[in-house]
Amino acid sequence: MHRHLQFGYQYARATRTASEGYMSARVCAATSPNLAVTLLPLPHIPARYCTGYLGDIGVPRVDAPMDFSGWFEAYLGGAWYTFDARHNRPRIGRVLIARGRDAADVAISMTFGPTTLTQFKVWTDEI
Repeated sequence: MHRHLQFGYQYARATRTASEGYMSARVCAATSPNLAVTLLPLPHIPARYCTGYLGDIGVPRVDAPMDFSGWFEAYLGGAWYTFDARHNRPRIGRVLIARGRDAADVAISMTFGPTTLTQFKVWTDEI
């Protein structure tokens, strides 16, 4: 899946489906784990969507600020394992906010009516 998909924030859209992400080969932070959670039950592998933050611990720093992140967990051999279709390698420093069936199930925030987020920061440090 990692080799098939191209990640980009510009592909984010509230109505984007896992199927559309697969067919176009373009996904955002929410669509890539949604696609895995959609496909894994086909061979009878339980999977769940995870949302949270992923800092830059253990990887080269980038100029972009840390952002929300989506990944998935699959139940294999009696235990849950973390997978990240976007980064495709083990990472440390994940801050789990919620687990659910898909991105809509575990929204970090919901607003009703006009809102403006003026500032939001998350720091992660290796200890």
